[in-house]
Amino acid sequence: MMAEPGRNRSELESTAAAMVAPPKGILAIDETVPTCSKRFAEHGIESTEDSRRAYREMLALAPGAGKLISAAILQDETIRQATSDGRPFPEALKASGMIPGIKVDLGTRPIGESPPETVTVGLDRLPERLAEYREMGARFSKWRAVIRIGPGLPSHDCVQANAEALGRYTIIAQETGLVPIVEPEVLMEGDHDIERCREITESVLTSVFDELRSRGCLLAGIVLKPNMVTAGSACPTGADPSEVAELTLAVLRRCVPAGVTGIAFLSGGQSGEEACANLNEMARRGFLPWQLSFSFGRALQYPALQIWGGKESNVGPARSAFLHRARMSSLASAGEYSPEMEQAAV
Repeated sequence: MMAEPGRNRSELESTAAAMVAPPKGILAIDETVPTCSKRFAEHGIESTEDSRRAYREMLALAPGAGKLISAAILQDETIRQATSDGRPFPEALKASGMIPGIKVDLGTRPIGESPPETVTVGLDRLPERLAEYREMGARFSKWRAVIRIGPGLPSHDCVQANAEALGRYTIIAQETGLVPIVEPEVLMEGDHDIERCREITESVLTSVFDELRSRGCLLAGIVLKPNMVTAGSACPTGADPSEVAELTLAVLRRCVPAGVTGIAFLSGGQSGEEACANLNEMARRGFLPWQLSFSFGRALQYPALQIWGGKESNVGPARSAFLHRARMSSLASAGEYSPEMEQAAV
């Protein structure tokens, strides 16, 4: 068992609290180059180092974004870039009131004889990489585990392998002085019902926190980034926000220690409106031991990406669309969102 990262305790706790401080959320602009290029291609945008920089700058440095966004998750390419006015990206984020962070996992590889199942990799040389990112200005990191639901899936081995990797990553990050975002994502893909998602999400979170405790991780110095408990995207029955909120909070109460500072939900393929409706319903349900927030990627970006289309002339309207989604998400995290607000002028 590794020792608790006591020398970084105060900084880790204060940074984690700032990352989930209301009414703000965390912007995930950490798509890999292949993923970003695929999304650009859907909208006829050429993917280059400069176009990817311009897109992420358009979002993160939108005027006023710092009032709605507490932190931004970058990826290796972006944290090494300078903005259009020549500032290092982390420096520009801090000037806008955002905490810079970095995605540090290196994707997934198949587990054994089960090709659909994967374990996240990137632990090799992780301490050195984290130290370099901290020197560049990062104050937190992110590691995503991917759990699929299907016939006979997930296997015990898959859940345990990913929980172990998350535990190892978490203690290494904290010892480096970076707040770890711990992201065990149970995917929406599939025709499973909401009860099956509840069962698997509970199993995954139980395994993850068993690992974090066993390694002496500082629970007040992490941010949990889980999926909401929803029906699979191909499930014919679906689930309404009230059911999503009830089952998600029930799982979190059973699995997440009260000492965890905050929970920033991923959107996981939901539209911005769906993610906001579900988060809003959770936030309306009274006192919780952790601060609820959001760490959306696509749910914040897609309207802006569609409007932007890679054209400088569309930056203004695209930023307005992004800020609208950020504003709706902020309201949802406080339980003050309603679908009627979507009709308001952007």
